[in-house]
Amino acid sequence: QIQLVESGGGLVQAGGSLRLSCAASGRTFSTCTMAWFRQAPGKEREFVAAMSSSGGRTYYADSGKGRFTISRDNAKNSVYLQMNSLQPEDTAVYYCAGRLPGGTYSEPRTYSYWGQGTQVIVSS
Repeated sequence: QIQLVESGGGLVQAGGSLRLSCAASGRTFSTCTMAWFRQAPGKEREFVAAMSSSGGRTYYADSGKGRFTISRDNAKNSVYLQMNSLQPEDTAVYYCAGRLPGGTYSEPRTYSYWGQGTQVIVSS
């Protein structure tokens, strides 16, 4: 069991950057696949990025490739999402999620642990 708390969201102009952080409590963090999802108003929650428990494998949605970078620090029980070249269509609530390895990394229902979300607003 882990608890997740996101931070780092805010208002940024198009072309700007934000770094989201997710702090985890619980001793199983280092064994978990960690991911970021986002949900815009009126839309379904969508996959953004994921990283394997060791950090050796990363996965990105096409929308974030080349702009977003996921990273983790198992010593600090934290996962991060660096977002560059932000665009208005990136506006959403961003969620940190975790699960034990296995399943489709981009599918929200395979994740057991979720944070409360942090709002990102990108103005044009």
